[in-house]
Amino acid sequence: MKIPFLGPRHGKSGDAALPADPEAIAALLSECELLRSQADRAGVRLDDTPASLEALDQLVPLWRDDPETLPWLGNDAGLYLGTVVVRTVPGAVWRIRRDGEPVVRLASGREVEVTGPGRQWAGSGVPELSQLYAEIAEP
Repeated sequence: MKIPFLGPRHGKSGDAALPADPEAIAALLSECELLRSQADRAGVRLDDTPASLEALDQLVPLWRDDPETLPWLGNDAGLYLGTVVVRTVPGAVWRIRRDGEPVVRLASGREVEVTGPGRQWAGSGVPELSQLYAEIAEP
């Protein structure tokens, strides 16, 4: 998922620089409209907590029947996973790589790609979002 509307600003390392307001980028990436809509229809409340990731893992994957929806829902699932990490793991922040891909940078400096695993989850259910969260949140 590339985010071209963030602009061509680059930091010293050549990576795309985040907007001056990290809260604004976090809010933008947390929208995940398609995923939130699907979850809402299934009665699952996405409250940006690890428990909501467990609830998503339990959904019946009706979206797998729609090849047009699948990649978009997968991106949303990855962005939602990243949102939960950024909001619950101390020191975790969003970073936009030079290629436009949003990743989560942990306090340790480790960077975690979330959209690829989100697409895998949407397509097959594996890896589970809650398991990914547990692995990412480990100190």
